[in-house]
Amino acid sequence: MSLPLSQSTKTGYNVWEVRKDFPILSREVHGKPLVYLDNGASAQKPQAVIDAITRAYGHEYANVHRGLHYLSNTATDNFEAAREKVRAFLNASSAEEIVFTRSSTEAINTVAYGLGDEIGEGDEIILSIMEHHSNIVPWHFLRERKGAVIKWAPVDEDGVLEVQAVSDLVTDRTKVIAITHMSNVTGTVVPVKAICAMARERGIKVLLDGSQAAVHMPVDVQDIGCDYYVFTGHKLYGPSGIGALYGTAEALDRLQPFNGGGEMIKDVFEDRVTYADPPHRFEAGTPPIVQAIGLGAAIDYVEGLGREAIAAHEHELKEYAQKRLTEINSLRIFGNAKEKGAIFSFEIEGVHAHDISMVIDREGVAVRAGTHCAQPLLARYGVTSTCRASFGLYNTTDEVDVLVDALQKAVRLFG
Repeated sequence: MSLPLSQSTKTGYNVWEVRKDFPILSREVHGKPLVYLDNGASAQKPQAVIDAITRAYGHEYANVHRGLHYLSNTATDNFEAAREKVRAFLNASSAEEIVFTRSSTEAINTVAYGLGDEIGEGDEIILSIMEHHSNIVPWHFLRERKGAVIKWAPVDEDGVLEVQAVSDLVTDRTKVIAITHMSNVTGTVVPVKAICAMARERGIKVLLDGSQAAVHMPVDVQDIGCDYYVFTGHKLYGPSGIGALYGTAEALDRLQPFNGGGEMIKDVFEDRVTYADPPHRFEAGTPPIVQAIGLGAAIDYVEGLGREAIAAHEHELKEYAQKRLTEINSLRIFGNAKEKGAIFSFEIEGVHAHDISMVIDREGVAVRAGTHCAQPLLARYGVTSTCRASFGLYNTTDEVDVLVDALQKAVRLFG
């Protein structure tokens, strides 16, 4: 297969060589080559990550922080080395600002629960209408249990969220702004740095959901100026069961612990307990040791390819996919912001998203169909489900063509 100019000499990024690192991409589905376009839900794993996990379980496994023997020391060193890799990945100022969690979901819950004592009846939490349910439900807990008020920042028809739309909602009762960095439905990139600057002037804490953004673009939390930033490993070509919460030293210190147990305490007495300093205060019990090591390997892999190179490759994929998808007259794309990632949610007139997904699956194409855990946003667009094709560092323009051909087949079938 010839290498398209846009994926070789123009950027220096050889996607065909990258694809060789992912064993699953060589398989067939229904007798057709797999075209995996469900990266927004979960990405595939390179051999380097698989090997790191196998090595950790097969040759270096022990519990961490508690033992003095060789294997425990080795596992602890590897576990904490992964924390340092996350620190560097986000450009946090200290490894103590990185908390390992099971997922972005747990990280957001950790913050929402931890701030609960500071939020009372009538206090306000600002969300955008684009949020994933994981960045909605934990704040509804505070609405239900504390009497907090949730306010929603709107987006326009193109999926653009303006800073002013957030600022207009702020009052002297606003305590938290919790907002996505990149929409998992439209791919919209939110101007988070400007939002954080506005919030900082008014003494408001900001949590950013980086579950998508951390995969597709460089992230510098110090430059952004957020209080909290979360992302998850399984979308970043790493294992499931691992995520990370960044918080400034001050922001983490103000949180009450979410889980209680071993590791998160200093001392336990019959009548009282004292808590460990962050990050261990939020890592009760045996942590996801091997998963963290796998995440570290995934970060090494991504950094080895170069995040700017990946972003450039995905930008070209986005531009090509936008052009090809708009050739289908009955197809409507939701979200056409100028600043967006290679994520396309769409509908085809008169055809249910599930039917589209099933038809193109027979052509080997894997996409997501449903609400994408973002029902408020779909309601804003007046739909109950869409298809979503989400691209990653190993996808190609050839795969875009396969997707479009499969969608055209679905149009003919249901037309």
